Order: sequence, then structure tokens, then C-alpha cells
Amino acid sequence: MNGLMHGKKVLIVGVASPRSIAWGIAKAMHREGAELAFTYQNEKLKSRVDKIAEECGSSIVLPCDVASDAQIDAVFSAIKQQWGVLDGVVHAVGFAPREQLEGNFVDAVTREGFAIAHDISAYSFAALAKGARPLMQGRNGALLTLSYLGSVRAMPSYNVMGLAKASLEACTRYLAQSLGPENIRVNAISAGPIKTLAAAGIARFRSMLDNVSRVAPLRRTISADEVGNVAAFLCSDYASAITGEIVNVDAGYNILGMPELEE
Repeated sequence: MNGLMHGKKVLIVGVASPRSIAWGIAKAMHREGAELAFTYQNEKLKSRVDKIAEECGSSIVLPCDVASDAQIDAVFSAIKQQWGVLDGVVHAVGFAPREQLEGNFVDAVTREGFAIAHDISAYSFAALAKGARPLMQGRNGALLTLSYLGSVRAMPSYNVMGLAKASLEACTRYLAQSLGPENIRVNAISAGPIKTLAAAGIARFRSMLDNVSRVAPLRRTISADEVGNVAAFLCSDYASAITGEIVNVDAGYNILGMPELEE
């Protein structure tokens, strides 16, 4: 029996570790029959991504620093040469300088930090969409990115990344409107906190996990595999009428106005 994504060719940008949401997505898509290609940010990460690609039966591993238009162009040129077409892109990229994620927002934010966070975390999604667009013509393509509740609510220490994720979510809607006439869908998953390598840079992250476990409707945190399952669905033809959406995968935490009060 074929999986949800049988025959789909998908580029995953931003997987850097087995401890990442992107790895959960890659595993789910591989399980559901997708053919995958991967990128790595720099040579330091190449061997790690090579191993991840091998586990997914992929031989396409390409360098891509999303701050470089030339590298983005080179990725899609290579995809065109090897596959000729493309059905999906997963954008799992986010970055702000570490000092931007410490302490009070007003004290921490700088012009440079603001620009870097928005360039890497939000503009890069539009840049990848530009590159993927010609390869998705007539393919019912899907673009997917990853957000967080800090885009719409103030979170401790998330600071300028919250602003960048808000920009990313707006980018998702505008891309959906722009590319919809070409039958290219664009969605985002707003995942709850998961203990990943990237999360290690957020102060008091363990306390955040404990808080979610205590008050979320499902009384637990989530896993990267659960996000992966939703990602595979959103990039499959089963989600053919869904675009421009921010889908919450967070054990219900986003619906709360306040935690349950102590008696």
C-alpha cells in the first residue's frame, strides 16, 4: 500500500540534527513514500546531514546558507538537474544571535539582531519559494514552514524571534495568496516546545516544557514525530484544499487564556 506522499519529491532545508523537528518531518515523509533531498548550512554540519539523508535513502545533500541568494539558486539548479521537478519544500530555518534571546526584549534588541532574525527566519522562506516555483508548475506543490506561539503572544526570552516568526506567518499568508493560482499551497506548523538542539539556546526552556505539561489540555508536551505526521499530511494531496494556514500542533496549549487556577 502506498503512503500519503508516494511519488512526491521534497526538499528539506534546515535539518541539522536527529534532535530536530526537521528530522521528525523527514522521517514521516520518508515513511509515507516521499523522495527526499537535504541541505546543510556549512561544512561542519555536512557529515551529520549526510547520515540523516542516508537513513532516508537519499543521495542528494546540497550546501545552502539561506543568507546567500547564490547558494539558494545553486540548490534549485541542482534539483532541476537531478529531479527536473519538485513537489514540496520544508523550511525549517530560524536564527537570532544568542544575546537577542536573553533577558528583557527592549534591553536585548538591536538593529543588527532584528535584521538578522528577520532575514534568516522569515525572508528565507520567500527566497526558497522563488527558487522552487518554476519546478512546481503543474505539480500541486506544497511549501511548509515552522513557527511558534511566540509569534502572536509574548513569551519569556523569545524576544526578537517572536517578531521574526510573526513576519514568517505573514509571509506564509502572502505566499499562499500569490502562489495559489498556480496550485502551489503554503502552510505553517506552529509547534509546541520540543527539546531540540535549537531550543537549547532559549533561556529557562525546561521551565517552559514543565509549564506546558502542567496546563495544556492534553497535559503533555509533543514530539517531533507528531509534528512530522502533520507535516506529511499538509504536503500530501490529502490536504489539497488547505493553504495559508498556521496549524497548531501543541497539545492544545494555544487555546488557553490562562492556566487553570489553584484551588
